[in-house]
Amino acid sequence: MEHYLLLKIVHSALAVLLPLGLIAHAVMLWRAWRRGDAAVLQRKLRNTRRFSLPALGLVALAMPITGWWLVHLAGWPLGQLWLLISAFLFAVLVILGLLLNGRLAAWQALGDSPAPVKLLRFTAAYALLILLVLLATFALMGAKPV
Repeated sequence: MEHYLLLKIVHSALAVLLPLGLIAHAVMLWRAWRRGDAAVLQRKLRNTRRFSLPALGLVALAMPITGWWLVHLAGWPLGQLWLLISAFLFAVLVILGLLLNGRLAAWQALGDSPAPVKLLRFTAAYALLILLVLLATFALMGAKPV
């Protein structure tokens, strides 16, 4: 029983860290872009792509593992509809994360030149879609049968 409680705490902490990390980086990049200092923005983009996105990716990859372990310890069958839908949403989340990384790479490749509005809109759209998919997954997990 103590393993189940510890695993539930770890899984919940991961569920909180992922959206908060995404929101914090979106705000950080938006503020750097609004200031207009290209050197600061490039440094923040480089650090986000080098350190933060891989760390957030590991947190995102750990969530299905801890979630599966929780389901296994609770004795629920893996064929539950809510579990299958959450697995599909996780696949969508991975694809959106890779697309966001590509948009950030394109933004970083511009160097000191200003980013076109279309690039900024796609980057913001991918980040927003990631948050929406995360919220949908969290809502699905909250609505699961007990």
